[in-house]
Amino acid sequence: MTGMITKISRFCIQDGPGIRTTVFLKGCPLSCQWCHNPETINPSPELLYDREKCNLCRLCEGVCPTHCHSFEYGIHKIDLEKCSACGKCTVCPQKALSISGVEMSSEEIVKEVIKDSSFYETSDGGVTLSGGEPFFQAGFCREVLKALKVHGIHTCVETSGCIDLSTMPELIELIDLVLLDYKHSNQHLLKEFTGESQEISNQNLGYLCKINKQTILRCPIIPGVNDTKEHFDGILKVIQSYDNIIEVNLLPYHSLGESKYDQLQMSKQRSFAIPTQKQVDGWLNYLETSKRNAIKICAI
Repeated sequence: MTGMITKISRFCIQDGPGIRTTVFLKGCPLSCQWCHNPETINPSPELLYDREKCNLCRLCEGVCPTHCHSFEYGIHKIDLEKCSACGKCTVCPQKALSISGVEMSSEEIVKEVIKDSSFYETSDGGVTLSGGEPFFQAGFCREVLKALKVHGIHTCVETSGCIDLSTMPELIELIDLVLLDYKHSNQHLLKEFTGESQEISNQNLGYLCKINKQTILRCPIIPGVNDTKEHFDGILKVIQSYDNIIEVNLLPYHSLGESKYDQLQMSKQRSFAIPTQKQVDGWLNYLETSKRNAIKICAI
């Protein structure tokens, strides 16, 4: 079985315990308005164009078999409806063109990640599957995780929780630690900003607790969206209700993914403010002083 991958990142220290290699899978059914990896939403390969690197050499125009590149009045235009994401234009000498999404087999991925096994052993690290939404490619995830367990590698999956996890118990069994997103405590605002159903999210929280699957709650801080006492009281309620949650990670919003929208010719619905360190520290302190257990809370 093969899967669609956007990248494999090494020496990651924020995607689970220890030093980790993170595999980013393509495809996500949600539409989070603050998504910083928009190239992982579409399950198919996509062309990215960085106009700041382009020097208008027109090499791409000559090699493209579908003639999606054109140049008018010193402007490079790309007709994405014609683009087949074949990648021939990525011969661009300025690296202005790239393809997001490559098909890889589970064997190829495992062969790649075990190169870092010495780092896993010395740091109690391992491999994390992220995305996108990894469970969008559930069958492929199961093959990769099964192979990783054969090699004795610690496994994490970072998920939005938008897919019913109780329908895939054999896959969940192969995961040592779940990194579960918790984006908003208000079901109407959650639906508005992400398209996610809070009902499924709550079902997954209950299921992971029932099977005692270790879980880290990942909570983005988005000013103007969820930086409210109501939301953080919701986080407190969750960590006090489910004893399988071992840690809470606060993820302050950043704008590092903004340029990708332009490269994909995607229109971003709205922009968001970056929380100040004072705001982040304030919510950290609020959770720390209000919690009733010894759960670890940190910002990453």
